[in-house]
Amino acid sequence: MSLFAAELRVAAMHLLDGLRANGLTACTAESCTGGLIAALLTDIPGSSDVFTHGYVTYANTAKTAMIGVPPALIQTHGAVSEAVAVAMAEGALAASGAGLSIAVTGIAGPGGGTADKPVGLVHLASARRGAATRHQQHHFTGDRTQVRLQAVAAALALMELQLTP
Repeated sequence: MSLFAAELRVAAMHLLDGLRANGLTACTAESCTGGLIAALLTDIPGSSDVFTHGYVTYANTAKTAMIGVPPALIQTHGAVSEAVAVAMAEGALAASGAGLSIAVTGIAGPGGGTADKPVGLVHLASARRGAATRHQQHHFTGDRTQVRLQAVAAALALMELQLTP
C-alpha cells in the first residue's frame, strides 16, 4: 500500500520514465512540502537509478547551509518568493550533481499568511543543466494537507516540462 493517491503515483512513474529516457537524474529542494516530493519519487520501486538527492530545507538556515541560497536574497525577497525558489532549484542542482531539480517554497497554512503572501501561495522552480530555470507561482486552496499535495502535483508537472527544454 502506498502513502500517495494513485494519480500522484502515476505522475511520478511517468516522470521517472521520462528521466530515464532522457538520461537524467533528479533531485528535490523542498520547504513547505517537507520532503513529500522525494518521498513520492522514492515510493516507486527502481527510482534509485534516477533520483539522487532530497533536500528538506524548511528553515532559512537550511536553505543557505545545504543548497547555498544567499541569506541576503531571503532577507530581501522573503523565503516564499520567485527569487528564493529559483536559487533553491539552482543550488540543489549544483550541490547534488543531478541533471534536473525541483524546488518548492510556500505557505501551507493554516497560519503564516499575510495580505501580500496569503496561505496557499507556492513558488516552484525547476532547473536543468543546459536549460533555463523555469518558475511557476500558484495559489492553492484547501487545508494544509491539500495545499501540500497540490504543490507536489504541480512540482511533478513542472519537472515534466523540463524534460523537453
